[in-house]
Amino acid sequence: MRKNLIVAIDGYSSCGKSTLAKALAKQLGFIYIDSGAMYRAVTLYFIRNHIDISNDKAVEDALRHIELNFHARDYESHITLNGEEVSEEIRQMPVSECVSEVSANKQVRKEMVKQQQRMGNSKNIVMDGRDIGTTVFEDAQVKFFMTADPKVRAERRFNELQSKGNTTISLEEVFENLAHRDYADTTRKESPLSRAEDAIILDNTELSQAEQLEFALRLVHRHMPV
Repeated sequence: MRKNLIVAIDGYSSCGKSTLAKALAKQLGFIYIDSGAMYRAVTLYFIRNHIDISNDKAVEDALRHIELNFHARDYESHITLNGEEVSEEIRQMPVSECVSEVSANKQVRKEMVKQQQRMGNSKNIVMDGRDIGTTVFEDAQVKFFMTADPKVRAERRFNELQSKGNTTISLEEVFENLAHRDYADTTRKESPLSRAEDAIILDNTELSQAEQLEFALRLVHRHMPV
């Protein structure tokens, strides 16, 4: 029986998993671990170093040279790749277009899961991703599975990219990218995206950020020690 409390948030791309996870962690005083950022950082390293994802030896060698860390600044969680801040670069389209393939790799997942489990061994954490409640922390006390209408998800992601200065991509391209990632995430061989039987579905198509946070907090508080 765990003494520390783990909140696992899984779900589709651009459903606001990270937004909810960050807000929950801040409200509860927990550590926020962005598993998606970890896979994106690995993808960025592979792109920069021209790693062939189908070459097992190359992937194995590359993983030995990747060190990921999280740090907090301005109440936000930031990730470093071998000491370099990459929080913004990993959200750009070149990484988005490749991250599903990289994250489906057995060697990559094994290494990331190992690091994630280490992070959650003793601290109260909130972690979001694709397989947190089904693979990484099957014993998490609180599990959410987030979803939203695909068109709404695409609009949110498009607006996010626009706000960060990426004006070269169209809404249609974002929609197609999300559709591709959904298919890849749900059909991959290693830890496909699926809802844990004990996960609570959170459809935020018509919910504000404040409303979804209130919903999640109410459920998490039921598991907090008196």
